[in-house]
Amino acid sequence: MPKARACLENGELELDNDICERSIRPVTLGRKNYLFMGSKRGGDAAAIAYPLIETCRMNSVDPEAWLRWVLARVADHKINRLDDLMPWNWPAE
Repeated sequence: MPKARACLENGELELDNDICERSIRPVTLGRKNYLFMGSKRGGDAAAIAYPLIETCRMNSVDPEAWLRWVLARVADHKINRLDDLMPWNWPAE
């Protein structure tokens, strides 16, 4: 148990993984919620939306504002330039 040695030698150190558990909590809650999407199409839509929302958060972009911005532009946007609409390219207005 070399990796646990510090905890065994120092009684003030806690042996837990709360930080890790908190970081994956949204994923596990989402997994449970996928059971209640209502239909396969609803599940497919969620499978597209959730990663985009998390990508926004990872890039410090407000997901709701970004989605409004994208939906206002996507219909007239060139198909070969879709990368311009991704959260990391969003020009926060």
